[in-house]
Amino acid sequence: MLRVGLNADIRSTEPGVNRDENTDTVMLHIVEGLVAHREDASVGPLLAREVQQSEDGLSYTFKLREGVHFQNGATLTSADVKWTWEHYLNPQTQWRCLAEFDGRGGAKITRIETPDPLTVTFHLDQPSGLFLASMARPDCAGSGILHPDSVAADGRWKAPIGTGPFSLSEWKPGQFVELARFKDYSVREDAAPDGFTGKKQALVDVLRFMIIPDASSAKAALMSNNIDLLPNVSASDAQEFKAMPGIQVSVSPIMAICGLLFQTNDPLLKDVRIRQAIALSLDYGQMVTALSNGLSEPNNSAIPQTSPFYSATAKQGYRYDPQEAQRLLKDAGYHGQPIKMIVNKRYSQMFDMGLLSQAMAQGSGLNIEMETLEWGTQLERYQSGNYQMMSFSYTSRLDPALGFDSLMGDKSKEPRKVWDNPKAQALLRDAVRQNDTGKRQELFDQLHRMMIHDTPMVIIYNGTVVGALRDSVRGYHSWPVSTPRLWGVSLAAQ
Repeated sequence: MLRVGLNADIRSTEPGVNRDENTDTVMLHIVEGLVAHREDASVGPLLAREVQQSEDGLSYTFKLREGVHFQNGATLTSADVKWTWEHYLNPQTQWRCLAEFDGRGGAKITRIETPDPLTVTFHLDQPSGLFLASMARPDCAGSGILHPDSVAADGRWKAPIGTGPFSLSEWKPGQFVELARFKDYSVREDAAPDGFTGKKQALVDVLRFMIIPDASSAKAALMSNNIDLLPNVSASDAQEFKAMPGIQVSVSPIMAICGLLFQTNDPLLKDVRIRQAIALSLDYGQMVTALSNGLSEPNNSAIPQTSPFYSATAKQGYRYDPQEAQRLLKDAGYHGQPIKMIVNKRYSQMFDMGLLSQAMAQGSGLNIEMETLEWGTQLERYQSGNYQMMSFSYTSRLDPALGFDSLMGDKSKEPRKVWDNPKAQALLRDAVRQNDTGKRQELFDQLHRMMIHDTPMVIIYNGTVVGALRDSVRGYHSWPVSTPRLWGVSLAAQ
């Protein structure tokens, strides 16, 4: 049994619906999509053996691998793919990524055809350079293909029946989620695992995700050999683990977006001068060194530092200038009104980011009050846009257009969006349709400059992920997507 610590329980067993990062982590071991992200963040086939794009960019044809089995013994066909996608595209499902495929956030899927049992074709209303990348998104559960028996006859969700290397065995809420090795798993013919695709072979019979909310308790469990792996530890704990016998660490930069969100419809924060004043009050170098123990660097851009699109323009962010912040506050007529910032203690970096921001902003005369909520409550407040200010992190998006898209949109239709600028949304639509790398770069640079000017949020850094594991764990390593992958991982005999 491989025992893995999670800092909170999963939210559901329904992929990409009632979800958070921990839910995604578990579900991506159970379900698989047509395509998935490789180690280098490109998109490659997973359940598909090949993908064909029409010359006009309006259709994608997927040829399925033969002999792939669901965890209930059924064989995967194009009919299952069509059923799954019709399930996701039904608004009643409340799939997280519906907006990326119904025309609101990108191209609209107009129809799905299944000319034979191993062929499925998606037709779009417009070309999209992001169609496959959107399909592969981890927060969409990789658009995992489900067997129809995952859902009851009345449409009620039952449990995930996927094609992944592990199947759901038992979920004891608040205690653990246990997965069993799927003995009839259809392994790809690749030589090795490759991101979320490649050779995804389960090498342990049981995979148990153990819920340990308290970081000190999780640390003690690893040290006492009561768990084998903690996928995400704090930078300070990583330093301690490095010095401990029997424990190793695995470090990787990630493509997350970590920062402070502003509700631009708020009576106070709708004034861009106040938002800019907060941005100018922060000493980013000092803050990021403290937050990451020196492992990360500041980045005020929605384009991650590890992205090939991270240009000289993207490096131009906010400067630390408390005097200019004070001038802006004076011009805005700000005189110490309290600004409530939501934080949580489940993710220590979010709490610490809020704490440091509060202290630094105070130096410019800003009165920021912290409100600590349970993570689930904070997530609901984020989804509904019900906050003034919030310390928050977005999971890794492997294309800058997806990163911008997670932040941008019409607040009246999608309240969770933080940047509502129609001109910027038009630029993003161009970037989504565009396949030319040079033209995409120009569009991303424009979006970066506009976002710095509008300051709907202050992006602070991308961060790193540090996994801590017993020496007996073989084959595990952290990677830029951050989500742990536990196929190809084994335990040495002790």
